[in-house]
Amino acid sequence: MASFLKRGKTWQYCVSAKPKPIRKGGFTTKKEAMIAAAEVEAKLSKGIAPGVDITTPFDEYFERWVKLYRSRLKGPTLSHYAYTLQEIRKYFGSMPIQKIKRHDYQEFLNNYGATKGQESVEKLHSHIKACVEDAIEEGIIKINFTRKAVKTWTVPAKKDEEKYLNYSDSIRLTKELYKRLDRGLGYYLLLLGLTSGLRFGESVALTRKDFDFSNNTITVNKTWGYAKRHQSGFGPTKNEQSNRVVKMNKQTMMAFQHLFEVTPNNLHGLVFYSASSKYKVISNTNVNKLLRKVLTELSITPITVHGLRHTHASVLLYRKVSIYYVSARLGHSDIETTSSTYAHLIKELRERDENETVNIFEEMASDKVPV
Repeated sequence: MASFLKRGKTWQYCVSAKPKPIRKGGFTTKKEAMIAAAEVEAKLSKGIAPGVDITTPFDEYFERWVKLYRSRLKGPTLSHYAYTLQEIRKYFGSMPIQKIKRHDYQEFLNNYGATKGQESVEKLHSHIKACVEDAIEEGIIKINFTRKAVKTWTVPAKKDEEKYLNYSDSIRLTKELYKRLDRGLGYYLLLLGLTSGLRFGESVALTRKDFDFSNNTITVNKTWGYAKRHQSGFGPTKNEQSNRVVKMNKQTMMAFQHLFEVTPNNLHGLVFYSASSKYKVISNTNVNKLLRKVLTELSITPITVHGLRHTHASVLLYRKVSIYYVSARLGHSDIETTSSTYAHLIKELRERDENETVNIFEEMASDKVPV
């Protein structure tokens, strides 16, 4: 609703808008001010902020938004935003952000979800939703076209038990990997994933200098581009918390110490160097095939290489290692990430802890309390 005020010999209009009212004066008559105010209200009703270039392409705005508000992100996390930008360009082209309606966005989500799983859809939606909310606060648009969007997907999510091995199977795999180390470098990478919990990109970025055999530790402070969507060569870790020093078991460290003694070094000092690979390191695809082969031979339901990271964390939690330490060891940005990722396992372990708690106080009330 517009209001009008005469200031001296000219008129001024004031149109209600967020984040602040829109005012303009200098009109010789009230009628001129009313006409101008009506034009402003018409633009606002269409989700167009007056004074803003209505041809701002959505993809360009999103790209600028990522650079401005997500500049601290690094490595794989930043690459997810680049992938979202790619999908925006593929579907919307140069369509102005001011012209996108709710039904346009819903069709976009439906189209994307037709070949994707829940995690991919939710990640893409969260990126765009955050961008649109900031665009509204900046007065670029008025309508949140992501509001009440229905997220759909067709690829079923993996069940929790398919993402990691149980404690018994993890023991069997660990012993088998030690036996097969003489068969190739891929087995070393699988062993490392299981006993360290490192991400694949962190593992293939390791150099010989990162191994401290005196203290049995591995320094993690970089990643390596092992796929087209990644940077070329060395790159930053996922977040600041991912820069860490991981304490390792003696058997794994002894295995790598022997590996370094019997194999030649390379230009980059990479542990998992592969001269025949396009990216100069063992490929994720080949390592996944190798893991599937080993698990199948052990009659264990196959998981992915990333599942070894989940297995590592699950083993630690099962053995009552503090979730705070597990979070730091995995290089998670915060404890909430760890809690949400392993909520299913934490729930199972809570039931066990409840029973143990009851047993403790029952013991205290009995004559068998140790002094």
